[in-house]
Amino acid sequence: MKKRKIGMALSLVLAAGTLLGACGKSNENETAKGKTFSVAMVTDIGGVDDKSFNQSSWEGLENFGKKNGLTKGKGGYDYLQSQSDADYTTNLNTLVRQGYDLVYGIGFLMPNAVEEIAKQQKNTEFAIVDAEVKQPNVASILFKEQEAGFLAGIAAALSTKSNHIGFIGGMKIPVTERFETGYLAGVKAANPTVKVDVQYAGAFDKAEVGQAIAAKMYSTGADVIFHAAGATGVGVFKEANDLKKKDPNKQIWVIGVDRDQADMGPDVVLTSALKRVDVAVQDLSQKAKDGKFPGGKVTLYGLTEDGVGLAPINEKASNKTNIDAAVKEWVKKIKAGKINVPETQKELKTFSPK
Repeated sequence: MKKRKIGMALSLVLAAGTLLGACGKSNENETAKGKTFSVAMVTDIGGVDDKSFNQSSWEGLENFGKKNGLTKGKGGYDYLQSQSDADYTTNLNTLVRQGYDLVYGIGFLMPNAVEEIAKQQKNTEFAIVDAEVKQPNVASILFKEQEAGFLAGIAAALSTKSNHIGFIGGMKIPVTERFETGYLAGVKAANPTVKVDVQYAGAFDKAEVGQAIAAKMYSTGADVIFHAAGATGVGVFKEANDLKKKDPNKQIWVIGVDRDQADMGPDVVLTSALKRVDVAVQDLSQKAKDGKFPGGKVTLYGLTEDGVGLAPINEKASNKTNIDAAVKEWVKKIKAGKINVPETQKELKTFSPK
């Protein structure tokens, strides 16, 4: 009988210890306020699988979710896809009603919608990528696209054999113009004699337009094209791949944008100007979860913050060693503050690389 009582007592003590331990241990998925953290994003019309900007954003959200033990769906991490501009406010509101702690609006097309809903839903935290919204519950994420464009310009100028390259932008907005300006500055720094064709498609979701522009550029002598055109850039890759199949010995290169787009054509993708939206989304989500949400502020990501960069140069590039060395040297200069890459055409005119 005594042994039985002792055993029961011991079991009670162990159970109590386990209970106290569970109470004392906080869930790693909980916020600083003690509740499970959830986050979601609204894509722009390019879609979550645009091979570019939206996809990179979603990859960042997925990485954050997996790192923090969250599951895809309500109460964890998720996204809503917009088919048109009219969907932005509806999708943002839907995610708020579903109880997400942090809601992202992805892209320059969404600041008005984010501001409108943020004013109405003051207890929800929002983030906008590629734009600024001046509300206390909105964090704005911007990038130094010109620095990534600059490195792309270095790579293009050192790769061209025809001394003729191109740039294809989506819509002519500040974000894309920063890519263009940086690209032109990089070319100027590496080889100012190189001719650069510049053209805008007027859209980020028109692959057929991107292909038509690329076809004209390649046919008139360009052998390297940098696109900053979202899903429109898919057409640029298609044209390059088609031309390479017709003439495998001809040099045809494309420089991708936002994410490493090497998967768009192993034989034609020279490199990609990285805009690490995935890094920014993951970083800001972690800050929000930890109770350090930078509401009402702009967070700027450049080379120093690992927010932009250049993907590895294609192993098939004949000048790979020289390009790698040059890119490495310019990255050092930029990070050390020895060179400020211009972000406007006005600044480009007086830019003097050293």
